[in-house]
Amino acid sequence: MSLHALTGLLVPVFFVRMGLLVHVDNFVRPGVIGFAVLLTVAAMVGKWTCGLVTPRGISRTTVGLGMMPRGEVGLIFAGIGAALVLDGHPVVSPETYAAAVFMVVVTTMATPPLLLWSLRRDERTVAGGGPEAAG
Repeated sequence: MSLHALTGLLVPVFFVRMGLLVHVDNFVRPGVIGFAVLLTVAAMVGKWTCGLVTPRGISRTTVGLGMMPRGEVGLIFAGIGAALVLDGHPVVSPETYAAAVFMVVVTTMATPPLLLWSLRRDERTVAGGGPEAAG
């Protein structure tokens, strides 16, 4: 069995398992959706801001958007925090875990269309004779 076949089997199982740990009823609790949206905006803006230090000649917007997805690393840390208990309470509450999964899903799903938009914008800028590093 090749490594590719093994990852093809285990990666979807990992994401499904992490999603199943979310209790959907947490989203109806006051403040959870607001916190999830705030966390998502902070994650997106933070990565986009990191792209601002990109060297000249490279699109800062494209680099920032390309770094935006949080994926499995965010889920792993959230899952570990949800499993750890301190003084009888989980380190990461179910509400915070739900917000983290929301952020991971939104940043992962939003990146491809935003990246495509940025790359097409860069192509038009270069083709139009403008600066190569739009953004």
